[in-house]
Amino acid sequence: MKKKLSRLLSGDGVRARFSRGAGLTVLNFGSGNLLRLLSNLILTRLLFPEAFGLMALVQVFTTGLKMFSDTGLKTSIIRSERGDDPDFLNTAWTLQILRGAILWLGTCALAWPAAQIYGAPMLAQLLPVAGLNMLINGFAPTSVATANRNMTLGRVTMINIGTQVLGITLMVVMAWWLQSVWALVIGGLVNTGATVILQHLTLPGIRNRLRFERAAFDELFSFGKFVFLSTAVTFLINQGDKAILGGYISLADMGVYNIGYFLGSVPFLLSRAVNSNVIFPLYRVAPVAEGPKNRAKVFKARRMVSGACLLGAAIMAYSGVYLVDLMYDPRYSLAGPIVVMLSFTLVPQIVITSYGALLLAAGDAKNFFRINLMTAIVQTALMFAGVIWFGIFGVLLAPALALFATHPMRMKYLRRAQGHDGWGDCVLLGTGFLVTGGACWLHWDEVVRLIS
Repeated sequence: MKKKLSRLLSGDGVRARFSRGAGLTVLNFGSGNLLRLLSNLILTRLLFPEAFGLMALVQVFTTGLKMFSDTGLKTSIIRSERGDDPDFLNTAWTLQILRGAILWLGTCALAWPAAQIYGAPMLAQLLPVAGLNMLINGFAPTSVATANRNMTLGRVTMINIGTQVLGITLMVVMAWWLQSVWALVIGGLVNTGATVILQHLTLPGIRNRLRFERAAFDELFSFGKFVFLSTAVTFLINQGDKAILGGYISLADMGVYNIGYFLGSVPFLLSRAVNSNVIFPLYRVAPVAEGPKNRAKVFKARRMVSGACLLGAAIMAYSGVYLVDLMYDPRYSLAGPIVVMLSFTLVPQIVITSYGALLLAAGDAKNFFRINLMTAIVQTALMFAGVIWFGIFGVLLAPALALFATHPMRMKYLRRAQGHDGWGDCVLLGTGFLVTGGACWLHWDEVVRLIS
């Protein structure tokens, strides 16, 4: 047993790197969210709900800009045969810096229109400053992507935890001193700046320099054009709820929704982090199309990750109302049923989320885009209808319905890649819906408050 554990901790095989990568991703994600939760509990007592509503809108615009301009540089480095070539990496880094500068200019251009659309004058000041995070992050070294490529995430994890502690500490101090939403913005900037500096100083790999190689650019563009289109529509999938709700509910209610979403989405965000950092590289080193042995290995890993995250969703579904009542004051009580309902609707997202990584690892970015585009169209239509007829309840239900509506299209491409785990998905989906549905039934008197 000790020898087996030692091999997993120190070995260089695929299984050992998968185990270490998964463990470090969970550590990074778990510690990060625990820190966010602790800071959230403190900040909700120092600030007002409208502050969190404002930051939710800021995140909608900054996330939207990032996703509407994502050319898949990190993904390209992970999957490319030239992923360790200095010319390829430096070309990617140069493009990343250019993208960061354009994104910051984009936040400046959107600041005034955003303030007018949502009737929130503070957005005109907050967006340009918050956008500096994207300018700074453009200088992040390619060694971060290289670490993901090789599933060597130890130093990346330690940097993320350390800088998050620094940023949150400053955020709390500034909130106590300023009593203003600016505390959240300043803390975020310090976190981003410290992270990029430490990544350059401590991560192994080449020292990035400005470089433009035509062959590298052509490869990055050829693969990245569909990633760009995919992430543009993924913005609607991941941020559409906040963008749409912002036009129908008050800033205070938006702040409460953001708190509930933060708590309820933890299991799904964990599954997305593990799939990005571990399952995606695993698809690269053990392609499912190369034989039943690889398929069995990858399917087992997917099922383990999805099962663990569904367990987390079940825990949040049954405890969400009690956790919110315990940790927050009565102004945030609506966050409890949001956690319960969200845990139910995230079940298909937890189970299905890793299939995109399979298509990208196989180089099929075109069909990955087609799936995301159709999902975004269906989900957006359902959200608009849902918010009009059922309020927050309808918005929360829309993503699950959209995933099922587009799943036949998804299965078509997955079967071509020999990557569809039908039996495993049925078991996971059935169990997930049964367990979290029980929580919705138990807390129905609370959940019904979301229908308006």
